[in-house]
Amino acid sequence: GHPIAGSEKSGVAAAQATLFMAHDVILTPLEHTDPTAIDIVTQLWEACGATVTEMGVDHHDEVLAKTSHLPHMLAFSLVDTLAGNPDNQDIFRFAAGGFRDFTRIAGSDPVMWHDVALGNKSAVLEALDAYTEGLATLRAAIVETDSQALLGVFSRAQLARQHFSSLLEHRKKRTNGAGLAEQTEQSNMDSMKETTQTFLVNPGGTINGEIRVPGDKSISHRAIMLGALAEGETVVEGFLEGEDALATLKAFRDMGVQIDGPYQGRVTIQGVGMHGLQAPKGPLYLGNAGTAMRLMAGLMAAQSFDVTLTGDDSLSSRPMDRVVVPLTEMGAAITTTEGGRPPLHITGGAQLSGIEYELPMASAQVQSCLLLAGMYAKGETATLAPGIVRDHTNRMLAGFGYPVTVDGHRVAIQGGGKLKGCRIDVPADVSSAAFFMVAATIAADSELHLSHVGMNPTRCGVVEILQLMGADITLANQSVVGGEPVADLIVRSASLKGIEIPARLVPIAIDEFPALFVAAACAKGQTLLTGARELRVKESDRIQAMADGLTILGVDAEPLADGMVINGSTKPAVFQGGTIDSHGDHRIAMSFAVAALRASSAIRILNCANVATSFPDFAGQANRVGIRLESCVEGVPVTR
Repeated sequence: GHPIAGSEKSGVAAAQATLFMAHDVILTPLEHTDPTAIDIVTQLWEACGATVTEMGVDHHDEVLAKTSHLPHMLAFSLVDTLAGNPDNQDIFRFAAGGFRDFTRIAGSDPVMWHDVALGNKSAVLEALDAYTEGLATLRAAIVETDSQALLGVFSRAQLARQHFSSLLEHRKKRTNGAGLAEQTEQSNMDSMKETTQTFLVNPGGTINGEIRVPGDKSISHRAIMLGALAEGETVVEGFLEGEDALATLKAFRDMGVQIDGPYQGRVTIQGVGMHGLQAPKGPLYLGNAGTAMRLMAGLMAAQSFDVTLTGDDSLSSRPMDRVVVPLTEMGAAITTTEGGRPPLHITGGAQLSGIEYELPMASAQVQSCLLLAGMYAKGETATLAPGIVRDHTNRMLAGFGYPVTVDGHRVAIQGGGKLKGCRIDVPADVSSAAFFMVAATIAADSELHLSHVGMNPTRCGVVEILQLMGADITLANQSVVGGEPVADLIVRSASLKGIEIPARLVPIAIDEFPALFVAAACAKGQTLLTGARELRVKESDRIQAMADGLTILGVDAEPLADGMVINGSTKPAVFQGGTIDSHGDHRIAMSFAVAALRASSAIRILNCANVATSFPDFAGQANRVGIRLESCVEGVPVTR
């Protein structure tokens, strides 16, 4: 067995009772190994708190050569090279944290690493050769002053490191939920602290200024997917650099697509064509990105190779049958865990056939999934929706030169076509803008300008709902950019009234209802929402989570099976202070941050780390316009 845990200290005096808790142990049994023996050893490691994985010997050597052996060789070599020159002593004297962190492992047992280098010689040499090639590429870019190549290397590395951090975060959350809070060793406690982010929002404030919220998440996902499958180069401007969209980008890099960026919202994709994706070396981890998983299920169902789509605990709890069932009808081979939940194991080589599918709900994710699968299917694939469905996929497919037929609520696509690279300008996300629309509406003496907001008619229901409630929202500088309508929004303080939300607007404002519930609490009279059962299966049960939070803050809110009844108030302080659990749902967290504008005392919001999935600088933007928000890790302020 190989425990993936340890330190540079050797000997019994360096023993740590908690060393293996929440760490992986790899067992490498041979074909003839006694299963009983494997079971005993597995139980031993699990008793130490470790997670046990089985792996073939050769694959183990290859993986560890790259992730453990290579870093140690580099650290030893770097320290040896610098220490061998007397002129370099100031390097050690004045070394900053980065140097210390990188070279820490060079303090490990030299005899052990001598044995590792020789015992795993082939795999170590292969890893060193790959690294040497990459280092030569970096050196050439510096010699040639190739700015684009340098930014490409650094941005790809940054994204990969962020993805790695996300995987570690996922592991820590899983560990915290498994009852390992009794770990008392300081380093473990420090790691656990990193997983808990809290918003502390002080009451009151006025909203003023001009901001541009991050790029539209839905469009960012689709731009990466279609750009990767296109022929030629696709350039994306305004790409959302949030964790969800970055997970999609990383997944396609893992399938052999060259993607440069993001750098200040710019991403350049060298498309590989409809059949150019390569089998990833492992599961594709999509974090919290439900859109990515459902859309990619359609694309992956038609590939020649097997693939597994996985995600964090929140995503792993969400049902995927809504896409798995119709894809199976088309001929896809997909298995899930109990209840149709991830991971999705997709068998390659399936021959898909077009179907006519009646959507059970107005879901853009289901429709888009089937349209993307339909590009590979024999014949026509058509969806018939019971109402308005977001049409980003239709618009973007047309922009990439792939025709889509739209006839009312029926959308159809013929298989066998091609995509051509193009330029995409991602507008600001109306879902992210919604929090600030509500903020400027409910806070006294406020006026806020939101620039370049996507106003796709299948997405902007939140604007119409707020206007029906009496919000003062003006659209300016309306235009069409890259096939998507955009506008600047000017939002001023207004007195709101409760309404019965029209059924036609529900599907085109589904993601914005957490923010709208806060607006409803500040409205005169009753607001009624029905027909929104989909809110029960988002990142959290948003109906129950919002009802619970509003009740804690003193609001009369009654959850319904498919919506909510809220009896609002026009008092200056609608909300009392309190502590709210966001359940790791970014939209719940941001909504209650806005509520503090009309609160009598501070609102504390737990589990806010996932805000970064859609709005990486929410705390900064909120403070710039007047929301008094502190972002804390385990109660220690880090952003104000």
